[in-house]
Amino acid sequence: MNGIKKKIIFERLKEHLEVVEILVKDQNFISSLENVVKILFESLNRGGKILICGNGGSAADSQHMAAELVGRFFLERKAIDAEALTTNTSSLTAIGNDYHFEKIFARQVEAKGKTGDILIGISTSGNSKNVIEALKTAKNMGMLTIGMTGSNRKNLISQLADYCLCVPSVSTPRIQEGHMLIYHMICEFLEAELFGKLKVKNKK
Repeated sequence: MNGIKKKIIFERLKEHLEVVEILVKDQNFISSLENVVKILFESLNRGGKILICGNGGSAADSQHMAAELVGRFFLERKAIDAEALTTNTSSLTAIGNDYHFEKIFARQVEAKGKTGDILIGISTSGNSKNVIEALKTAKNMGMLTIGMTGSNRKNLISQLADYCLCVPSVSTPRIQEGHMLIYHMICEFLEAELFGKLKVKNKK
């Protein structure tokens, strides 16, 4: 049994490393990430906000990213205006009950978003219907849209979003690990661009 566990541990670590190694060598991904940081910075500099949504583990990632931006990542600085659309249970259940589950994020985007804001939609499959509806609503309102998905570039979110950061894997856990790496880098880069001269704090 111990031998089997060790084998699985090594396999999972190897899978994770393989995903990261592909990203390191992917110049299109590097350029896309640079562009995403640029548009986020420009939006925030103009007084815009970042809205984030996703389901399940991606809902947790939405909240994690928003927390890093509103709180802090490395720097002592002003809060960054970011909100996860996954936390207000009254809104989520009311919209799901009165309209449809597909509208739980779109209605919140309609209420909270404005032209120049940015919506980030996270989906390992790239085909989450409620994230797609939110992206459509955001685009109709003049918001910029960012998708975070897996390797299937034919998914609807990749096709719909203005920018898409695709993790090169079909395994949900590996994609989610890639997403965390990506949004941690985004948080770090935004802090550096917006508040780079401020004091660096160690993460707790």
